[in-house]
Amino acid sequence: AVRPTHIVRLAKRLKVKAGGEERVDWRVAVIDEGEAIVRMSALSDEESDAMEMKFPVYVHGMLKTESWSGVIRPDKNSGKLTINVPKERRANQSRLEVRYSPTLAGAMVDALPYLVDYPYGCTEQTLNRFLPTVVTQRILRNMGLDLKAIQQKRTNLNAQEIGDDVERAKGWKRFDRNPVFDEAEVTTMVKSGLERLTEMQVSDGGWGWFSGWGEHSYPHTTAVVVHGLQIARENDVAIVPGMMERGVEWLKRYQAGEVAKLKNFPTRIDPWKEHADALDAFVYMVLVDADHANADMLEFLYRDRTHLPVYAKALFGLALHKQKQADKLAMILKNIEQFLVQDDENQTAYLKLPENNYWWSWYGSDIEANAYYLKLLSRVDAKDERASRLVKYLLNNRKHATYWNSTRDSSICIEAMAEYLKASGEDKPNLLVEVLIDGELKQTVEITPETLFGFNNKFVIEGEALTAGEHVIELRKRPLDESKIENQKSKIENPLYFNAYLTNFTLEDFITKAGLEVKVNRKYYKLTAVEKKVNVSGSRGQVVSQKVEKYERTELANLDKLKSGDLVEVELEIDSKNDYEYLLFEDPKASGFEPVEVRSGYNGNEMGAYVEFRDERVAFFVRALARGQHSLSYRLRAEIPGKFSALPTKASAMYAPELKANSDEIKLAIED
Repeated sequence: AVRPTHIVRLAKRLKVKAGGEERVDWRVAVIDEGEAIVRMSALSDEESDAMEMKFPVYVHGMLKTESWSGVIRPDKNSGKLTINVPKERRANQSRLEVRYSPTLAGAMVDALPYLVDYPYGCTEQTLNRFLPTVVTQRILRNMGLDLKAIQQKRTNLNAQEIGDDVERAKGWKRFDRNPVFDEAEVTTMVKSGLERLTEMQVSDGGWGWFSGWGEHSYPHTTAVVVHGLQIARENDVAIVPGMMERGVEWLKRYQAGEVAKLKNFPTRIDPWKEHADALDAFVYMVLVDADHANADMLEFLYRDRTHLPVYAKALFGLALHKQKQADKLAMILKNIEQFLVQDDENQTAYLKLPENNYWWSWYGSDIEANAYYLKLLSRVDAKDERASRLVKYLLNNRKHATYWNSTRDSSICIEAMAEYLKASGEDKPNLLVEVLIDGELKQTVEITPETLFGFNNKFVIEGEALTAGEHVIELRKRPLDESKIENQKSKIENPLYFNAYLTNFTLEDFITKAGLEVKVNRKYYKLTAVEKKVNVSGSRGQVVSQKVEKYERTELANLDKLKSGDLVEVELEIDSKNDYEYLLFEDPKASGFEPVEVRSGYNGNEMGAYVEFRDERVAFFVRALARGQHSLSYRLRAEIPGKFSALPTKASAMYAPELKANSDEIKLAIED
């Protein structure tokens, strides 16, 4: 048996009347974690009784992860960040991990297996099954890589993700049958896909959703296919003669009809329409890429630019760039930039689409709009910091950490990232990376195209080796003395993206909040009942005054006092920089408080979370967390007198170990 480490004996003499009762209070302090055993005995000359209860005693501490993100721009040589390792901690559970990568866009290869294995074969998905793989494989071939070799050894190029690369890849099934590394399989995929698209082409030259009797050509589907065939041809894919040309002719006829409608608007002669729309912008871009520019549609689109969705503005901008319409392009870029949100903390940027955005339509897709904007910036100025920030935002918002919402937006993202890779020079890394801690060189790594998918991209310090106090982490980069790339000058500069994660089991007296991509702020409110009546309809339609439950909320500060019996509401304010799935929010309960609700399950909260009420905490399981601010709440009742600490709320992602956050702790007192 385990011997108790601390024994305290307390006694009190009192008189109890026959049939009566008396209350005895002893105030105790918790001095160690473990199990507290309380034995109570009542002794008299004639009768005696005793009772024993066991209580878990938790340590005042938690596993806390602090996260940092940074980038060294191509024209800079180093980046620094300062960390502080607490003295009050369990040193054996301390860990510092630094991840770095010369390209985030290179992580796009992870989405390819999803596109290949999608089980349905409509027109768009037939195209998306092979086109992104062709684009990606050509980039890898142009880098001079041995595809078979890098298939065997893979580095996670997304510097934001931690954990064992191989194990994480298995968990997400990232590398299972990734066709990009198999040239023979890609050739088979392309041949099969083009044959299928040829069969699906309608007799008038366009494409519909599927194929067969009764199918009609649709402008959006036809534009998607022609655009895809244009990209395939740019990537050395042999197109069936006449197939693309017939599609272009169909789009030209469609565009001529839309121009006629716009010209008929002043006289209202049928058919007519008032404004050029998103579909007009898409078709115009595709036809400009086919060297068929309609001057009338150009002017209509520019005239109606304020009516175009943000997505369509980016499409129109791509066409204007190809046409070298500099003044009009500058105006479109200015129109788009009013929707741009930049976050310096995690170096991301995204287009915040307006509230009246038609999210259910193809041109209402947040991901696709940002991808086409990335493509536009890649052509206008790929070195612009906004472009790399868009890449990071798009990577952060992948579903299941490998692909996006659908085959279409995944394909468009890969297309945009591939263009950014080539335009920015990130497909030709040529740098020496040094990691220094407090000025002392700890790691040196060479990154070239040959090593891009296999270099050691992390530096780790664990346990006692990570000493308490302040430390400066510095990453330095410089071009290799001799370029490993044929015909490339060694002085060509590359960016370096990095993340750092510091984990400690902290025993600090007041634990402060932490978080990067997700933040949690917890507030306690005292609820005071107020009398409130509302008028409702009675059984005969008469007005009836009825009492309703209503409370005034008073926010509680750290070290505030409550009375036993007071009702308290706990609110968790959640701020997310991205869209996430499968998150867990655990709120430790301070001793002396008990939840008002006791039944776990779905309770109709704002976020649709599954709630579990446990002895020592309340847990919220959130299926989907959208970008922005949200809140969760539940109620407690103050019961046992004393001074208590509520340890911080913890946020974590069930399938992404780097996504962690916590709130501040709070200390409260309960009095009789």
